[in-house]
Amino acid sequence: MKYRAFGNTGYNISAVTYGGIVSAGHYEKTIMPGDGQTNSDGYVSWAIDQGVNYFDVAPTYGDAQLMLGNSLRPYRKNVYLACKTTERTRKEAEKRMKESMELLHTDYFDVYQMHALSKMEDLDTAFGPGGIMEMMVEMKEKGIARKLGITAHSEAVALKAISLYDFDTVLFPFNWHMNMEHGMGNTLLRTAREKGMGVLCMKSMIERAWTDEERYASKYPKSWCKPFDTDEEPEILLAAVKYALSLGVDTIIPPGNFNHFKFAVDHIDEALAGPLSDAERALLAARLEQVKDQPFFAENCYTL
Repeated sequence: MKYRAFGNTGYNISAVTYGGIVSAGHYEKTIMPGDGQTNSDGYVSWAIDQGVNYFDVAPTYGDAQLMLGNSLRPYRKNVYLACKTTERTRKEAEKRMKESMELLHTDYFDVYQMHALSKMEDLDTAFGPGGIMEMMVEMKEKGIARKLGITAHSEAVALKAISLYDFDTVLFPFNWHMNMEHGMGNTLLRTAREKGMGVLCMKSMIERAWTDEERYASKYPKSWCKPFDTDEEPEILLAAVKYALSLGVDTIIPPGNFNHFKFAVDHIDEALAGPLSDAERALLAARLEQVKDQPFFAENCYTL
């Protein structure tokens, strides 16, 4: 496993992050066949053995906090643990934060993030009187949160957020499809680098949005968007990972299933060993022609 400086946080983190949904045994409409505490313990143990040292989870990921919290108990002091919340008011966020700490068996977070920013109204509430920012700043002052961050699907909202406060980290979909077709993420990445922020990449392995029928009939129902298949499309999957890394992100968070997490860990050295080749870029460009007119984000995500 390669480790990379995480912006100016002082952390050196693994180039692959463990997304907490991998540990979930129950998520949204689906009980995951075979997944549960025993499998979560195995996934986390394998990740630790491979050198993964950054773990990210949220209350909205089904029972992932419960499962991951139990699995991480032997390792907590030796890893970075990031949590987040979709709440925008201090009162509700405090409830979620305390629940997260109990489920994750921790008395601090290495990173705590305002999660899933998608509308400017989110920021109006978060930074207003009684907003979550009051709690987050206090958490950092007290050492309950070592660093503060945001996650977002809208580049405009993310840029506005980091202009309002000097966040330490940003998690964003720096994705080959959206970047090649729309340049999405370029301004945010440049601004984040100028500010010395740690940059996490989600959706590096995603092709497009699911159709209504596809998701829960697939073998990857914990992925919010349709990922490339690890068995049938390894070449383009690796190219997509290399594309994200070529943009300059610090770490990638694979979709929420063990298949893609394992693929990322198994191939990260290869992905980092050389630049994106002309052949790999052409492979992605050809696929883009097939999917560019299809939606990329699920209905609950916003890009503008």
